[in-house]
Amino acid sequence: MTDRMDQPGRPSPVPEPSAPEPSGVDLARVALRAAKEQARARGAAAQQKKQARRGGLRSGARADGRDPLPLGAAINRLITERGWETPAAVGGVMGRWPQMVGPEVAQHCEPQRYDEDARVLTVRCDSTAWATQLRLLAPQLVARLNADLGQGTVKMIKVLGPGGPPRRYGRLRSPGSTGPGDTYG
Repeated sequence: MTDRMDQPGRPSPVPEPSAPEPSGVDLARVALRAAKEQARARGAAAQQKKQARRGGLRSGARADGRDPLPLGAAINRLITERGWETPAAVGGVMGRWPQMVGPEVAQHCEPQRYDEDARVLTVRCDSTAWATQLRLLAPQLVARLNADLGQGTVKMIKVLGPGGPPRRYGRLRSPGSTGPGDTYG
């Protein structure tokens, strides 16, 4: 095997400055850290062997991952694991709607659904006047919802008017008639 420095035409490599080797107290700290890691590994291996002899894991005096959780903590963990933070937060807003918008507005308008992909909250009002009022209040309401839920959670509020009476078909209706559109739309 030939060394690169012996080959003609190649420059000899410049030796890199090496880090000073630990000595004294630093050497003792490195040795102690390595001994602790080895002891920890041996202890974990011995614990696993002991548990295998006893027939598996058993509960002990200290907390571990198998201990029961309070219901709230278990639900929070499930929501986090599944990625349901935004839908759960919006569902909480739907439950707190009167506190978010005030009792008078909540009496006439209620949230229907939330589209997570478009980030649109759909709200239905019981009259066209309240639908118009809510459309005017929508920017402030979006800002209040985003302050509560996190920025960008709700981009738009879609306001729907009242549903109106069911369509009746019969002899006295003209084809294509929509009925009284000025009060239901």
